[in-house]
Amino acid sequence: MNNSNHAQRVSGAGLLIALGIIYGDIGTSPLYVMKAIIGSTPINATLVYGGISCVVWTLTLQTTIKYVVLTLQADNKGEGGIFSLYALVRRHAKWLTVPAILGGSALLADGIITPPISVSSAVEGLLILNPDIPTVPIVIGILVLLFLLQSFGTQIVGKAFGPVMFIWFSMLAALGVNSVLQHPEVLKSLNPYYAYDLLVNYPGGFWLLGAVFLCTTGAEALYSDLGHCGKGNIRISWVFVKTCLLLNYFGQGAWLMQFEGRQLVGHSTNNPFYGIMPEWFLLIGIIIATIAAIIASQALITGSFTLIGEAIRLNMWPKVRLIYPTNVKGQLYVPSMNWLLLLGCVGVVLYFRESHNMEAAYGLAITMTMLMTTTLLSFYLITKRVAKVWVWLFLAVYLAIEGSFLIANLIKFPHGGWVTLVIGFLLISVMYIWLKAFYIKRRLTEYVSLPEYVPALRELSEDDSIPKYATHLVFMTSADRTTDIESKIIYSIFQKRPKRADIYWFIHVNTVDEPYTMEYKVKVLASQDVVRIDFNLGFRVEQRINLFFRKVVEDLVKNKEVDITSRYSSLNKQNLIGDFRFVVLEKFLSYENDLPFWENTIMQSYFSIKQFTTSEGKWFGLDTSSVKIEKVPLIIKPAREIELKRI
Repeated sequence: MNNSNHAQRVSGAGLLIALGIIYGDIGTSPLYVMKAIIGSTPINATLVYGGISCVVWTLTLQTTIKYVVLTLQADNKGEGGIFSLYALVRRHAKWLTVPAILGGSALLADGIITPPISVSSAVEGLLILNPDIPTVPIVIGILVLLFLLQSFGTQIVGKAFGPVMFIWFSMLAALGVNSVLQHPEVLKSLNPYYAYDLLVNYPGGFWLLGAVFLCTTGAEALYSDLGHCGKGNIRISWVFVKTCLLLNYFGQGAWLMQFEGRQLVGHSTNNPFYGIMPEWFLLIGIIIATIAAIIASQALITGSFTLIGEAIRLNMWPKVRLIYPTNVKGQLYVPSMNWLLLLGCVGVVLYFRESHNMEAAYGLAITMTMLMTTTLLSFYLITKRVAKVWVWLFLAVYLAIEGSFLIANLIKFPHGGWVTLVIGFLLISVMYIWLKAFYIKRRLTEYVSLPEYVPALRELSEDDSIPKYATHLVFMTSADRTTDIESKIIYSIFQKRPKRADIYWFIHVNTVDEPYTMEYKVKVLASQDVVRIDFNLGFRVEQRINLFFRKVVEDLVKNKEVDITSRYSSLNKQNLIGDFRFVVLEKFLSYENDLPFWENTIMQSYFSIKQFTTSEGKWFGLDTSSVKIEKVPLIIKPAREIELKRI
């Protein structure tokens, strides 16, 4: 089935799934946005109407027009997200790697603060009922439980997400309407003049954009989850979601105007989100808000796993262990990332204590992601031959909008924004090192012509004086051309320990720009002796090479292109299949190197990180009982000639 066509289908179930998966982050923003905008400033009409007007037009320009209308057009065979967008355009310019790395790192970094601020904002509603309730242990307990459940997959829980979020958004709308009826003048905020008045004429108004921006931080996640729901379902459900969000923001504004001239202290008990709830409904509202915050956190965690999986296959992240806990397409569990996210989230809660303090740190890094998406999307529009005047207009408008948000968010740096930027810098460093090392290794790996060695391989296969190493010997090769092979593999076969086999197989895995491609091609270089298989796998496909290889061999046997029966005479009579043995070459940095300082630093860092990652054999999904890992030196640049004097 064509993924792209499938992504267009609109259904009731699809709309409900979209509510549950996509809108968690942006849907829980009413918990803290208006509280952040008002802060400790005395409440006045300019601040309230201007703040809501900024929210209305931010959701319209940023979320609706940029993401829902424009960015969703850039679907990669039905898949979305910054790395999917990068995969669409990376062939056109090498420098596009930079915005992809910056954007992906910033998205992961800012994601560490999303679960804490969402869950904290919800749980702190309990302080209205009892100011002495210790919320920090409750928040940490919820987060720990959430991360512990990740290894089981979210298939069962995920089915409940849609109905729960439908209840959540309906609650937002109902509470908002009830409050607006008390002060309908707040609807004047629809006029963009109030936003202009706040930003230009109100003292310090421009810097409030940092708080306003919190209303749209989930827009990037909306694009990332395109593959789960399809653009049709997202666009239709967004109309409902945006309506509910705006009604709630209007309701909060109406409630605030009752206290005009008074100060709203930053403490949670004065949160306008809970202020618009009737007293009898408060506990129910807190419970629903907490569940919605957990769902928002789950969506973000799942998105982080997907992002890491894509980064690995695009050579931007170490090959860490990936687990597929259920049969649901695209559902992924990354143990190392799960524990890193948990540590980060717990650290954020312990450091900031209250959601009010987290607001000061939230949003700074995500503005960088949005700027990078704008850059990549502009290039995508150029490749689609959109008139350049429209591309430049798009670029100018959104660089101005997101640039303003970025500048306004910089005020958060000393108040905790530095936390996400430090985390982002560390992630950028890892991605840069991994990608740079990949290119260094690829550029300087020596290849030889495989056809030239076919006669020698045939002779070795028939040489009875050498003990047979395996019936079928399988090598993983990084050579893109079917006629090439690494010189190290030839060295391993003929010199390191002569490896006699009946059939030599060479497997190459090519990660393609389409997300779920699963193709292969076979080239028989010598009948019944030397075979090369090339797999073209999408950047979201699990690389279970052992399974794929067996399937290919079955097809070749069925087509009578190869005979895998054992060539030992006693076993051949019984029609037994010969044994298969995989050989994977793992490189290490040779001492015989004289590298420039920067390349040496990159490669030393690369190998330092690599020792904590999954082995090549496990990464390719090979059967561990039949895999031989051979260490080979990576001589990037031979040391200069040494002159020794004989005496």
